[in-house]
Amino acid sequence: MSARYQTQAVNRDGGDGVSAVPGGLSVAVSSPLGAAPDPDATNPEQLLALAWATCLNSTAQVIVERARRTAVRVEVGLHAAEPGPGYEFHVDAFVSVEGLSDAEAREVTDPAHARCPVSKLLRGAPTVRVHTEPYTR
Repeated sequence: MSARYQTQAVNRDGGDGVSAVPGGLSVAVSSPLGAAPDPDATNPEQLLALAWATCLNSTAQVIVERARRTAVRVEVGLHAAEPGPGYEFHVDAFVSVEGLSDAEAREVTDPAHARCPVSKLLRGAPTVRVHTEPYTR
């Protein structure tokens, strides 16, 4: 089966340097654990949060057929891996739907999480959770 869309990204510098999409976007990256993180650069935690927030909210909007406003906030924390070695992400997505109660918002959140491609990558990870919260602009 052929891909409906495909892209790639390249990083040759590790945690501090540049990640790029060949022929397109070039992003300065800086490890948040480095001795002097660059405040103007991004990091994998931020990129994961952006990717999931965008994908999950786009999917939620399809489910509500744009009849209501939706918002997704994603928090990514870097923790020591249990058991080690290394680190692991703890990721929480907070989905809100304008004008819906928590129970009603769950009727949007659960199917959006089941359908979103980034959610599918993260599903089943013990450090990933999806919540609902009241809608705020």
